[in-house]
Amino acid sequence: MPVAPLDQTITLAQLATDPYPIYRRLRAESPVLRVASVGRTLLTKAALTKLVKDDPELFSSDDPRTPMRPAFRAHTLMRKDGAEHLAERRAISRALTPKRLIAEWGPLYERLAEDYIARLPRGEVVDLFTDLCGPLSARILAHILGIPEATDDQMMRWSQHLIDGAGNFGWQPEPFAASDRANDEMDALFAHVSARRIAEPDGSALSLMLTAEDPIPEAQIHANIKIAIGGGINEPRDAMATIIFGLLTNPDQLDEVRAQSAWSEAFEEGVRWVAPIQASSRLVTRDTQLGGHDIPAGDTVMTIQASANRDEEIFENGEDFHVFRGKNPHQSFGNGPHHCAGAHVARRTVGKIILPMLFDRLPDMSLPDPDAVQWRGFGFRGPINLPVRLN
Repeated sequence: MPVAPLDQTITLAQLATDPYPIYRRLRAESPVLRVASVGRTLLTKAALTKLVKDDPELFSSDDPRTPMRPAFRAHTLMRKDGAEHLAERRAISRALTPKRLIAEWGPLYERLAEDYIARLPRGEVVDLFTDLCGPLSARILAHILGIPEATDDQMMRWSQHLIDGAGNFGWQPEPFAASDRANDEMDALFAHVSARRIAEPDGSALSLMLTAEDPIPEAQIHANIKIAIGGGINEPRDAMATIIFGLLTNPDQLDEVRAQSAWSEAFEEGVRWVAPIQASSRLVTRDTQLGGHDIPAGDTVMTIQASANRDEEIFENGEDFHVFRGKNPHQSFGNGPHHCAGAHVARRTVGKIILPMLFDRLPDMSLPDPDAVQWRGFGFRGPINLPVRLN
């Protein structure tokens, strides 16, 4: 079989600004394509992305050429396979189970949502991205992780610097300098609070990992918390902003969501329509074939969840936001061993608590100018502003 064709025209800037027309074209013409600017072989069809994620032995998460390692200054569980990955995943997942979220954390999340929504000024245009989606996601995560001493601004800044570093496929020095500063600040906070989380166990991720009968090494505990900071703010934040945009620009769907209390369905459609985590890398461990092309061992393939979620073979009118589309087998939380450990948290906090509360407290909320909303991101994507009128 031939090797995949090489594209030297697609730029990282294009993928960060408006990737969906590019993905639509690639699904039709070149679903397996080497892209020079990314340094990876992009896979844009749903069947291909799922196949890769379901076979961690052939497609390893341990990609040595990922910018994630310098961004987090650690070899994190996101880049591990097998028993090593499972041990670290289990260590943090004990704090993220649905049962624990409902029984131990649910009332706190509701109080936080009430508080942050109540702070919003009425009768004017407010940027919900900066005034609600980001800060509320940061505060909820700080409690889950066991670092409520961190401010909302710190959490959001650390998360963004880690994301920018992990997505720095052009290997520019500035994002890594920023992630280094964030790592220094996070390390200082962990050193400050760890003794208290051991002396006064509180069910948080940090407390559970530090007090486990057979704890993983402290460096990996810290790496786990950093991974959660990196992905645990942007995912609910961007999902929340995307869904609010989708509902406000489709008032007939909003009316039906209200009538049916279909907030969970709105959540699933929002993360399908614009996947918060758009792409993931995997290292090919031996020669194989994908989509009619030879893929050599040592190549790095990139599964484009953003494209798989709009694949015409799976979704009718996949480019459109449509809550009541019936089956919705999106891949936004991944599949296989690396299925997102925080999926339950996002579904619970955004889909079952925040969205219904927000639209109940602000029933006449409107979006004055949908074209004013800007969308950005290649590896991670969502609105970067959301100016709404709170009537």
